[in-house]
Amino acid sequence: MNLYVRLFTRGTMLPQPWRFFSRAAEDLALHRIRKVLCVAEKNDAARGIAELLSNSRMRRREGFSKFNKIYEYDYQMFGQKVTMVMTSVSGHLLAHDFIMPFRKWHSCNPLALFDAEIEKYCPENYLDIKRTLEREIQQCQALVIWTDCDREGENIGFEIIHVCKAVKPNLQVFRARFSEITLHAVRSACENLTQPDQKTSDAVDVRQELDLRIGAAFTRFQTLRLRKIFPDILADQLISYGSCQFPTLGFVVERFKAIQAFVPEAFYKIKVTHEHEDGSVVFSWKRNRLFNHTACLVLYQMCMEDPVATVVDVVSKPKSKWRPLPLDTVELEKLASRKLKINAKETMTIAEKLYTKGFISYPRTETNIFPKELNLSALVEQQTQDPNWGDFAQRILDQGGPTPRSGTKSDQAHPPIHPTKYTSNLQGNEQRLYEFIVRHFLACCSQDAKGQETTVEIDIANEQFIAQGLMILARNYLEVYPYDKWSDKVIPLYQKGSRFQPTTVEMVDGETSPPMLLTEADLIALMEKHGIGTDATHAEHIETIKTRMYVGLTADQRFLPGQLGMGLVEGYDSMGYEMSKPDLRAELEADLKLICEGKKDKSVVLQQQVQKYKQVFIEAVARANKLDQALAQYLGEAAEVPEQDEVYPETPVSVRKCPQCNSDMVLKTRKNGGFYLSCMGYPACKTAVWFPDFVLDVTRDESICDVCQPHPVHRLKFKFKKGSVPPVMPLEFVGCIGGCDEMLKELLDLKYLHRSSQPASSTTQPGHHMQANHSLNRASSQTRQARGTSNLAQGHLLSINSSRTPRAAPPAAPDDGNAVVCNCGSEALLLTVRKEGPNKGRQFYKCSSSTCNFFLWADEQPEDRGSVAPRSSTLLQPTAGRAPGVGREPLGSSSSDAEGGPMCRCEQPAVTRTVQKDGPNKGRQFHTCPKPREQQCGFFQWADENVAPGPSGDDSLNHFGSNGYSRGLGSKAKRPSNLSSGSAAKKPRTCSICHQPGHTRKTCPQNH
Repeated sequence: MNLYVRLFTRGTMLPQPWRFFSRAAEDLALHRIRKVLCVAEKNDAARGIAELLSNSRMRRREGFSKFNKIYEYDYQMFGQKVTMVMTSVSGHLLAHDFIMPFRKWHSCNPLALFDAEIEKYCPENYLDIKRTLEREIQQCQALVIWTDCDREGENIGFEIIHVCKAVKPNLQVFRARFSEITLHAVRSACENLTQPDQKTSDAVDVRQELDLRIGAAFTRFQTLRLRKIFPDILADQLISYGSCQFPTLGFVVERFKAIQAFVPEAFYKIKVTHEHEDGSVVFSWKRNRLFNHTACLVLYQMCMEDPVATVVDVVSKPKSKWRPLPLDTVELEKLASRKLKINAKETMTIAEKLYTKGFISYPRTETNIFPKELNLSALVEQQTQDPNWGDFAQRILDQGGPTPRSGTKSDQAHPPIHPTKYTSNLQGNEQRLYEFIVRHFLACCSQDAKGQETTVEIDIANEQFIAQGLMILARNYLEVYPYDKWSDKVIPLYQKGSRFQPTTVEMVDGETSPPMLLTEADLIALMEKHGIGTDATHAEHIETIKTRMYVGLTADQRFLPGQLGMGLVEGYDSMGYEMSKPDLRAELEADLKLICEGKKDKSVVLQQQVQKYKQVFIEAVARANKLDQALAQYLGEAAEVPEQDEVYPETPVSVRKCPQCNSDMVLKTRKNGGFYLSCMGYPACKTAVWFPDFVLDVTRDESICDVCQPHPVHRLKFKFKKGSVPPVMPLEFVGCIGGCDEMLKELLDLKYLHRSSQPASSTTQPGHHMQANHSLNRASSQTRQARGTSNLAQGHLLSINSSRTPRAAPPAAPDDGNAVVCNCGSEALLLTVRKEGPNKGRQFYKCSSSTCNFFLWADEQPEDRGSVAPRSSTLLQPTAGRAPGVGREPLGSSSSDAEGGPMCRCEQPAVTRTVQKDGPNKGRQFHTCPKPREQQCGFFQWADENVAPGPSGDDSLNHFGSNGYSRGLGSKAKRPSNLSSGSAAKKPRTCSICHQPGHTRKTCPQNH
């Protein structure tokens, strides 16, 4: 059977990618497809679809995720035989979240979350699924999306497309649309492939982003504040907010408050009874009831004066009890809650399982009209084999076939929920829910129940009373649907005009009663009525307010608000914003529908909704004391309200861009005092700049440097300690730390390091990047290489020492082949001395896990590591604040310096490594090719052999702060004794015992 692709949806043709090419080109594009990747939303669905299309002959193999298998089979598609590779995701493959710094609760003021940058990424637990898709798509020429056909499924489909197109940008993509996992449905989906719906996916993106921004901002606001104000009760409580969750809570609170505010009112009525041989008939007063006791008493006394009843009318007419409408999601949740006592969340979980097993149609639907093309008779016939309802199903077929009622709703995507396959092997609630769906389906395909209703009206002293009787003639659907009750009510045969003596005529009183607390079915009905959430999310929102303990359940499963829930709703209502009311969220849900229909733009809706909720948030924070007062009624006296800045951290403002990751760099305060500039990409990027202790205060100035790049670089407003700056410099100073401000550069000991092999003179030019000369920047191997060698990228690095005492530059953080290892065998941790004293600002290595007593100064070298003669260098001029004549210690040159350092056979500057393996050369350094091991040219040279010092005329280190690093890891830079221009090449170093080169006295074999 040849199945050609027909691209259409809902009866209308979609634009085809190749529509504008010739027919030959179209055929060629299709005939090139030999392998097709198919991706379902869950593994069960993937397996079910593969079994049906392969006739259970698919080949199973493993993917990277053990939960998501791969099923391969051959199939006729695109007019040819292709290999289908069916796999799955596990719901959403990608997630929305704020970029790293904003994910931390104390990183910013919650207000900043309305504008913070959001990224879409693959969570760690789904990376294996992503790897499977990336691997499998490489061998495939087409992708078919088999996710559920609803909003979320469409969005998940585009996540899959995003991952696959990153590997194959020109990939052909198709969408399979189906409502049930049956052979007819999946084959039909293959024959009628369409294109994915971008608009539907956009609506989900808008909802996800808004839920993240609104939820995170209000949740942090509530939680951070209320934990401070009610520390004894809410110390560990997460006080969450959601734009659907809160109106749902509002419905519960509103009903509870209506009950509390209810004032019962006494009423009075007249009741007439008439005993007969078949029982008693109760006649109801036509006035129903009166709230005036005197008026009712007068009428009652008039009736008692002549208590004889006259039959004034007898009416008999047919009565029908309507069969149920086809089942949609909301009705399923409500009826399962009422009739089966299964809550909505469990109902939908079970329904999903039944759907993926192929027993029922897709359970998330808003439709209650069966489409004409659906073969209902075949579905009814499947149920004839059941011992409980099989005879009824057969009777439907024998009496003319199914004749279902039609509702008024259709989502144009899925039919009503109905059984798709017979089974008798289910247990527990799965069996109960499946039976309910089957019985409901058979009932709506049957006939209404028929009966005859008789109404008798009597007159006593001009007051009318009515009694009704019912005789059921045909039960019809009631025979298979025990969830509805309809019973006979027998009354005697009364003749019009006849008179009789009533058995009793009484005046009775009563009181009006308050409304009942909401059941889950009531709550779902209110959510649907007011547009809160969708049929697919009602259960989730209800479950959330239960788990947050905003509401509880009574013994008869009715919702009762908790103290926290009551306080939150009352607090927000008292602010003037009725956030517990459904209006705000209902507007959003309406906008999302318009996005799906193409009537509203995604970005416009997003901007409008963000601004609306942002304004509400600003007002809520300004009136936060009303929230405190409302909760104090339930949680006890509130603690003293702290200052706003203590509760909500200020939003950090960017000073400049990070040179490593291009994230913002912001000012921060150290725990023990002092200031530093930190990258917002932490912990992924550990770039930071520490200011010395004589900086008493530093803030960002609004002025921007015109010279430094990348733009903008904000100037900083410094406040210095008295006596720490030259007399010509004010204690309060505004300057740029980008490197253009010579005075500030001297004062703060700013140093610039080349990141490329360009001439050193370029250090004086603007256009540098910042980097901290610190222990934090060890995250990426790229950063390590930049600091450990002179083969540097273009640009400059800015470094600020934490001490003003001049010191040789500490060694570079080692790369993987040159790491300092502690006594445990682990890579040592590089730290900086912060304590006041002669070593303040000096760096050292220690055990990263503190399990051994390893310690090593970073600028000192163990005896057995060898030393390298430094190049000639010229002493720097004294910096501001130093004693005259005190300069910098000259630094040894890097082994890969382009100005005379060793070059490998690839004509690349060599890199320095240290021998880590035990043996006579352990700790000894050598030069080797900088390329990865498998690409290396084989170059090798010991660092302590044949090394010549640079010429004394070399002025590459004369520029301010151009501190090249010494070759040896941790080797201390020493001042060369001979600075003459005619220095000769140094002879190879030899052992003092055997006088052979290649080792020292300590490691000499003759010394062991």
